[in-house]
Amino acid sequence: MLPSLEELSAWLPDLLSGLSISLEVTVLSLLIGIPFGLLLALGVLAKSRLTKILALFLVEVGRGAPALVLLQFIYFGLPTTGLTLGSFTAAVIALAWNTGAYTSEIIRASLQSIPHGQREAAVAIGLNRLDALRYVLLPQGLRVALPALLAFSILIFQGTSLCFTIALPELVSRAYEIGSNTFRYFPALLAAGILYASISIPAALLVSHVEKRAGSYAQR
Repeated sequence: MLPSLEELSAWLPDLLSGLSISLEVTVLSLLIGIPFGLLLALGVLAKSRLTKILALFLVEVGRGAPALVLLQFIYFGLPTTGLTLGSFTAAVIALAWNTGAYTSEIIRASLQSIPHGQREAAVAIGLNRLDALRYVLLPQGLRVALPALLAFSILIFQGTSLCFTIALPELVSRAYEIGSNTFRYFPALLAAGILYASISIPAALLVSHVEKRAGSYAQR
């Protein structure tokens, strides 16, 4: 049942190609999604009722709808409105929206955890709201949010496996393709799982280290 060395050597180029696409989707989704999450968090905290309602709508849809549904909606649903996107673009948009929705709650909670005295001190030294956010609140809030954001990044990387449903040639798609050609589904998927673990396990150890460092910083 286990893949032989000959099979692994033959499959590895295709699997690594799929892994590369999975990583590209992950990185782009995070680069777009986390800043989007920050904007949504600020929108939810805004005084404007319209801004708050719009931000809450985007957050609730992004959190309430499974990532698979968002992928299907953007890739298969949008073409009915005349907007057709490639599988890579659709995957990045769907996962970035999902990332933004979840990370907005992480960032919002982190910002609200900052003592109110920090805001009062920023006003006392003459900072306007934008400068107070930029120089006082965000550096502290993002430091608190960092472990949770890193942990969520691992989930997004694992979530790229759903993109095989929209014909993106990522890691799982490559494993299924190998399985369909060789009828060796179990070994091919096992090899894909090992590649996922080779990224996720070290990343989880890094998150644990960052959490400990963040806890040490908070106790100072």
